[in-house]
Amino acid sequence: MRIASLVPSATEMLFALGLDEEVVGVTHECDHPPDAADLPHLTRTVLPEGLPTGDIDRAVRERTDQGLPLYELDAVTLRELEPDLIVTQALCAVCAVSVDDVRAAAEGLPNEPHVISLDPMTLGEVLGDVRTLAEATGTRDAGVELVRDAADRIDLVKLAVRGAPRRRTAALEWLDPPFAGGHWVPQMIELAGGEDVLGLPGERSQVVTWEEIEAGRPEVVVSMPCGYATERGAEETLRHGDRLAPLRAESVLAVDASAYFSRPGPRLIDGVELLGHLLHPELVPPPPSGRFVAVKVPARATA
Repeated sequence: MRIASLVPSATEMLFALGLDEEVVGVTHECDHPPDAADLPHLTRTVLPEGLPTGDIDRAVRERTDQGLPLYELDAVTLRELEPDLIVTQALCAVCAVSVDDVRAAAEGLPNEPHVISLDPMTLGEVLGDVRTLAEATGTRDAGVELVRDAADRIDLVKLAVRGAPRRRTAALEWLDPPFAGGHWVPQMIELAGGEDVLGLPGERSQVVTWEEIEAGRPEVVVSMPCGYATERGAEETLRHGDRLAPLRAESVLAVDASAYFSRPGPRLIDGVELLGHLLHPELVPPPPSGRFVAVKVPARATA
């Protein structure tokens, strides 16, 4: 089977199912596992590189308001690769090529490939997508094992934090403007022994005000700018230190959002384990280095 993956999280799932040799094309953002980055790229972004977060938000809103795409599909390369299966998503308009564009391109291919759209809103639905892909690719046993391992690891975190006080947690998926983490993130916080003071499980991420964040009285702020790795996330967090200081949180932590929170793939389980340690470091072992940074925000000025 020849598979084209148009979503980074799907690429991770396919490789985790042992389908390395079957994946023939990926997105320009597919960087895990490292071998995926060497495959032909089927997408490209239309936004300039290096924009500040505020400018990114404005550019995204302008294009979506006008009905313009944020990503382009390389239909020529897609045709050349002759995929039997194309995996895409319709969950997030700013995360991938439009599913309508993908279906239109697939209909124009001689071999009429099957198109699967993965659109999870919860952690359970993410694991359900593993089963969907496993069924479609003839890797059912690998899918069962992957889901079982994920469930076992989640149970270990739940057991470790059972009975511990729930830490009031604010997960910020963007900082200019601030977005409360949604979809699967509130559920991850709950599994890790926290109480999400902003988001609701299974609901979309939403813009919030800094006043609303402060009113939530978070003990822990987890900064997870969508698509950013730890270092860049920490830089963005420091850049907004003057807005974070009035929250008076006990800790402000920047995490590798791209790897462990933004993408609905297998590494969300690593994210649950990471959150378990951030919220209850005395109960959950520390993760490998590089997955988070404790950010020291400036002290709030007093009159």
